Amino acid sequence: MNDIQFHAMPDGRRIAFRHTPGNGPTLVFLPGYMSDMDGGKATALYEWAKARGHGCLLLDYSGCGRSDGDFADGTLSRWRDEVVALIEARVQDRFIVIGSSMGGWLMLLVGLALEERLAGIVGIASAPDFTDWGRDAAEKARLQAGETVFDENPYGPEPTPMHSAFWADGQAQRQLTGTIAIDAPVRLLHGQRDADVPWEISARLAEALRSDDVQVTYIKDGDHRLSRPQDIALLLRTIGGLIDDLEAE
Repeated sequence: MNDIQFHAMPDGRRIAFRHTPGNGPTLVFLPGYMSDMDGGKATALYEWAKARGHGCLLLDYSGCGRSDGDFADGTLSRWRDEVVALIEARVQDRFIVIGSSMGGWLMLLVGLALEERLAGIVGIASAPDFTDWGRDAAEKARLQAGETVFDENPYGPEPTPMHSAFWADGQAQRQLTGTIAIDAPVRLLHGQRDADVPWEISARLAEALRSDDVQVTYIKDGDHRLSRPQDIALLLRTIGGLIDDLEAE
């Protein structure tokens, strides 16, 4: 990890990223909520891309990993703007955006913002609108009142916070309530033993996307993270197949 660089946003906060240039559409990986670019899927993708001569961009959202900022200030809109700024600064060609969990919501916002350069989308346990379907009425009332709601964290000892600003911004950025105006090809992967994001969310997302080229793959014994060797191998095959399809056009 000696290739970490930093991109300065207009307000001075620095966003940590890794970038390797290459041929074809650049692969842009968006991690999940409270995750960073050191995760297994992101690392595997980066090494796979380098070995095959593809461009790849990883990043930490502000308040996460090595980037500046406080996680409590993070929102989808803020993180979308960071991703867009990095793509505009570092990616010269078209790009494929790959989003994991919350990153699978953020990838839609990035795709809509940069639709003319969007070559394709790959979602992994995509979680669009989880501020809505993932919260009951009492929790939504607390969040709307400005409280922070804490959830049990199955991946670590500390509870996972959802701050009211993130929730409010998420409610304003919901995508499953109408047609998502993305026409690029889309590939969605989802484990059917996902305890965090129901696999039916990927079915709803496929239906909402305007693109006719949408393929959904369910992994019957797959969990939310889809980080087992066989899951990562499927992810890389899926991305490789999408690149082949784009080159054949």
